[in-house]
Amino acid sequence: MPDELIRTLIVDGDTRLAEKHGSYVDQIPGFAVIGIVHSGAEALEFVSRGQPHLVLLDFLLPDTTGVEVCRTVRFRGSALDIIAVTSASDLATVRAALSYGIAQYLVKPLSLATFRDRLHRFATAHRQLAATSPHHLSQGEVDRALAVLRPPVAPVVDQPKGVSSTTLDSVVAQLRAETVPASAEDIAAALGVSRATARRYLEHLAVHRLAIRTHRYGRSGRPGNLYRWQGA
Repeated sequence: MPDELIRTLIVDGDTRLAEKHGSYVDQIPGFAVIGIVHSGAEALEFVSRGQPHLVLLDFLLPDTTGVEVCRTVRFRGSALDIIAVTSASDLATVRAALSYGIAQYLVKPLSLATFRDRLHRFATAHRQLAATSPHHLSQGEVDRALAVLRPPVAPVVDQPKGVSSTTLDSVVAQLRAETVPASAEDIAAALGVSRATARRYLEHLAVHRLAIRTHRYGRSGRPGNLYRWQGA
Protein backbone atom coordinates (compact mmCIF):
# COMPACT_ATOMS: atom_id res chain seq x y z
CA MET A 1 0.00 0.00 0.00
CA PRO A 2 2.93 2.44 0.28
CA ASP A 3 2.66 3.76 -3.29
CA GLU A 4 -1.12 4.10 -3.51
CA LEU A 5 -3.81 6.05 -1.76
CA ILE A 6 -5.39 4.45 1.28
CA ARG A 7 -8.98 3.87 0.14
CA THR A 8 -11.18 4.87 3.06
CA LEU A 9 -14.84 4.18 3.81
CA ILE A 10 -16.67 6.42 6.31
CA VAL A 11 -19.47 4.73 8.28
CA ASP A 12 -21.46 6.99 10.60
CA GLY A 13 -25.13 7.17 11.51
CA ASP A 14 -24.90 10.96 11.84
CA THR A 15 -24.90 12.32 8.28
CA ARG A 16 -23.43 15.66 9.34
CA LEU A 17 -20.53 14.05 11.19
CA ALA A 18 -19.97 11.59 8.37
CA GLU A 19 -19.48 14.46 5.93
CA LYS A 20 -17.26 16.30 8.42
CA HIS A 21 -15.03 13.28 8.94
CA GLY A 22 -14.93 12.75 5.19
CA SER A 23 -13.67 16.31 4.75
CA TYR A 24 -11.05 15.63 7.44
CA VAL A 25 -9.78 12.59 5.56
CA ASP A 26 -9.69 14.51 2.28
CA GLN A 27 -7.28 17.00 3.89
CA ILE A 28 -4.76 14.28 4.78
CA PRO A 29 -2.23 13.36 2.07
CA GLY A 30 -2.19 9.68 1.16
CA PHE A 31 -5.88 9.01 1.85
CA ALA A 32 -8.93 9.00 -0.43
CA VAL A 33 -12.57 8.74 0.64
CA ILE A 34 -14.24 6.18 -1.62
CA GLY A 35 -17.60 6.13 0.12
CA ILE A 36 -19.75 7.47 2.96
CA VAL A 37 -22.57 5.30 4.33
CA HIS A 38 -24.84 5.56 7.35
CA SER A 39 -25.79 2.03 8.43
CA GLY A 40 -24.23 -1.31 9.17
CA ALA A 41 -25.98 -2.98 6.24
CA GLU A 42 -24.66 -0.36 3.82
CA ALA A 43 -21.18 -0.72 5.29
CA LEU A 44 -21.10 -4.50 4.85
CA GLU A 45 -22.42 -4.25 1.30
CA PHE A 46 -19.82 -1.62 0.42
CA VAL A 47 -16.99 -3.64 1.96
CA SER A 48 -18.00 -6.71 -0.05
CA ARG A 49 -17.77 -4.86 -3.38
CA GLY A 50 -15.79 -1.67 -2.80
CA GLN A 51 -12.56 -3.14 -1.44
CA PRO A 52 -11.55 -0.31 0.89
CA HIS A 53 -8.24 -0.49 2.72
CA LEU A 54 -9.62 1.23 5.81
CA VAL A 55 -13.02 1.73 7.45
CA LEU A 56 -13.65 4.57 9.89
CA LEU A 57 -16.52 3.02 11.83
CA ASP A 58 -19.06 4.58 14.16
CA PHE A 59 -20.22 2.02 16.72
CA LEU A 60 -23.69 3.55 17.26
CA LEU A 61 -25.51 2.83 14.01
CA PRO A 62 -29.27 2.94 13.38
CA ASP A 63 -29.59 -0.73 12.42
CA THR A 64 -26.80 -2.47 14.36
CA THR A 65 -23.65 -1.88 16.37
CA GLY A 66 -20.10 -1.35 15.23
CA VAL A 67 -19.12 -4.48 17.13
CA GLU A 68 -21.54 -6.52 14.99
CA VAL A 69 -20.08 -4.98 11.84
CA CYS A 70 -16.56 -5.90 13.01
CA ARG A 71 -17.67 -9.44 13.86
CA THR A 72 -19.28 -9.96 10.44
CA VAL A 73 -16.25 -8.57 8.60
CA ARG A 74 -13.91 -10.91 10.49
CA PHE A 75 -16.19 -13.95 10.10
CA ARG A 76 -16.09 -13.34 6.35
CA GLY A 77 -12.33 -13.77 6.57
CA SER A 78 -11.42 -10.15 5.89
CA ALA A 79 -8.31 -8.57 7.42
CA LEU A 80 -9.63 -5.11 6.54
CA ASP A 81 -8.30 -2.35 8.80
CA ILE A 82 -10.92 -0.70 11.00
CA ILE A 83 -10.60 2.41 13.14
CA ALA A 84 -13.45 3.10 15.56
CA VAL A 85 -14.61 6.73 15.54
CA THR A 86 -17.45 6.77 18.04
CA SER A 87 -18.93 8.23 21.20
CA ALA A 88 -19.36 4.70 22.61
CA SER A 89 -16.73 4.50 25.32
CA ASP A 90 -18.01 1.84 27.74
CA LEU A 91 -15.50 -0.82 28.70
CA ALA A 92 -17.47 -3.73 27.21
CA THR A 93 -17.64 -2.09 23.78
CA VAL A 94 -13.95 -1.14 23.81
CA ARG A 95 -12.95 -4.69 24.80
CA ALA A 96 -15.15 -6.23 22.13
CA ALA A 97 -13.74 -3.88 19.49
CA LEU A 98 -10.18 -4.75 20.45
CA SER A 99 -10.98 -8.46 20.31
CA TYR A 100 -11.87 -8.02 16.63
CA GLY A 101 -8.55 -6.40 15.86
CA ILE A 102 -9.39 -2.75 15.28
CA ALA A 103 -6.36 -0.59 14.56
CA GLN A 104 -7.34 2.34 16.78
CA TYR A 105 -10.24 3.53 18.94
CA LEU A 106 -11.07 7.26 18.71
CA VAL A 107 -13.68 8.78 21.01
CA LYS A 108 -15.86 11.60 19.67
CA PRO A 109 -15.70 14.53 19.56
CA LEU A 110 -12.21 14.87 18.15
CA SER A 111 -10.34 17.70 16.45
CA LEU A 112 -8.85 17.73 12.98
CA ALA A 113 -5.41 17.70 14.62
CA THR A 114 -6.17 14.47 16.49
CA PHE A 115 -7.76 12.96 13.39
CA ARG A 116 -4.72 13.86 11.29
CA ASP A 117 -2.28 12.56 13.89
CA ARG A 118 -3.95 9.14 14.16
CA LEU A 119 -4.31 8.65 10.41
CA HIS A 120 -0.69 9.66 9.86
CA ARG A 121 0.28 7.02 12.43
CA PHE A 122 -1.84 4.43 10.66
CA ALA A 123 -0.23 5.24 7.30
CA THR A 124 3.28 5.16 8.79
CA ALA A 125 2.69 1.75 10.36
CA HIS A 126 1.49 0.38 7.03
CA ARG A 127 4.48 1.77 5.18
CA GLN A 128 6.81 0.20 7.72
CA LEU A 129 5.14 -3.19 7.40
CA ALA A 130 5.05 -3.01 3.60
CA ALA A 131 8.77 -2.24 3.51
CA THR A 132 9.72 -5.36 5.47
CA SER A 133 10.09 -8.98 4.40
CA PRO A 134 6.81 -10.42 3.09
CA HIS A 135 7.39 -13.65 5.01
CA HIS A 136 8.66 -13.01 8.52
CA LEU A 137 9.01 -9.93 10.72
CA SER A 138 11.54 -9.56 13.47
CA GLN A 139 10.34 -8.70 16.96
CA GLY A 140 11.82 -5.24 16.52
CA GLU A 141 9.89 -4.65 13.29
CA VAL A 142 6.64 -5.72 14.93
CA ASP A 143 7.31 -3.53 17.97
CA ARG A 144 8.11 -0.48 15.84
CA ALA A 145 4.95 -0.82 13.75
CA LEU A 146 2.75 -1.21 16.83
CA ALA A 147 4.48 1.66 18.62
CA VAL A 148 3.69 4.03 15.75
CA LEU A 149 -0.03 3.31 16.12
CA ARG A 150 0.01 4.28 19.78
CA PRO A 151 0.33 8.01 20.48
CA PRO A 152 2.62 8.83 23.40
CA VAL A 153 0.92 9.24 26.75
CA ALA A 154 0.58 12.92 27.49
CA PRO A 155 2.95 13.97 30.25
CA VAL A 156 1.35 14.73 33.59
CA VAL A 157 1.68 18.41 34.46
CA ASP A 158 0.11 20.58 37.10
CA GLN A 159 -3.20 21.80 35.70
CA PRO A 160 -4.06 25.22 37.07
CA LYS A 161 -7.58 26.43 37.55
CA GLY A 162 -9.17 27.49 34.28
CA VAL A 163 -7.25 25.00 32.13
CA SER A 164 -9.51 22.38 30.54
CA SER A 165 -7.95 18.98 29.90
CA THR A 166 -10.03 18.63 26.71
CA THR A 167 -8.82 21.95 25.32
CA LEU A 168 -5.27 21.21 26.44
CA ASP A 169 -5.33 17.87 24.59
CA SER A 170 -6.59 19.63 21.44
CA VAL A 171 -3.86 22.28 21.62
CA VAL A 172 -1.20 19.60 22.15
CA ALA A 173 -2.47 17.56 19.19
CA GLN A 174 -2.59 20.63 16.95
CA LEU A 175 0.88 21.82 17.96
CA ARG A 176 2.29 18.32 17.37
CA ALA A 177 0.74 18.32 13.89
CA GLU A 178 2.30 21.66 12.90
CA THR A 179 5.33 21.26 10.63
CA VAL A 180 6.70 24.74 11.42
CA PRO A 181 6.57 26.87 14.59
CA ALA A 182 3.02 28.16 15.09
CA SER A 183 1.61 31.33 16.60
CA ALA A 184 -1.33 31.63 18.95
CA GLU A 185 -3.29 32.93 15.96
CA ASP A 186 -2.48 29.78 13.97
CA ILE A 187 -3.62 27.47 16.78
CA ALA A 188 -6.72 29.57 17.48
CA ALA A 189 -7.78 29.43 13.83
CA ALA A 190 -7.22 25.67 13.60
CA LEU A 191 -9.19 24.87 16.75
CA GLY A 192 -11.86 27.56 16.59
CA VAL A 193 -10.93 29.14 19.93
CA SER A 194 -9.98 32.70 20.78
CA ARG A 195 -6.42 33.92 20.35
CA ALA A 196 -6.24 34.63 24.09
CA THR A 197 -7.28 31.07 24.90
CA ALA A 198 -4.74 29.60 22.49
CA ARG A 199 -1.98 31.81 23.91
CA ARG A 200 -2.83 30.81 27.49
CA TYR A 201 -2.57 27.10 26.70
CA LEU A 202 0.59 27.53 24.62
CA GLU A 203 2.23 29.45 27.46
CA HIS A 204 1.15 26.67 29.81
CA LEU A 205 2.99 24.17 27.61
CA ALA A 206 6.04 26.42 27.34
CA VAL A 207 6.25 26.85 31.12
CA HIS A 208 6.23 23.07 31.53
CA ARG A 209 8.92 22.71 28.82
CA LEU A 210 6.59 20.86 26.47
CA ALA A 211 6.80 23.62 23.87
CA ILE A 212 9.67 25.85 22.77
CA ARG A 213 8.83 29.56 22.59
CA THR A 214 10.67 31.74 20.08
CA HIS A 215 10.21 35.38 19.06
CA ARG A 216 9.12 36.71 15.70
CA TYR A 217 9.22 40.42 14.88
CA GLY A 218 6.38 41.80 12.80
CA ARG A 219 6.22 44.83 10.55
CA SER A 220 5.65 47.11 13.54
CA GLY A 221 8.81 45.84 15.16
CA ARG A 222 6.83 44.37 18.05
CA PRO A 223 7.75 40.78 18.89
CA GLY A 224 5.28 37.95 18.65
CA ASN A 225 5.71 34.43 19.98
CA LEU A 226 5.97 31.23 17.98
CA TYR A 227 5.65 27.80 19.56
CA ARG A 228 7.04 24.40 18.61
CA TRP A 229 6.26 21.08 20.32
CA GLN A 230 9.21 19.47 22.07
CA GLY A 231 7.48 16.85 24.22
CA ALA A 232 7.62 13.13 23.58
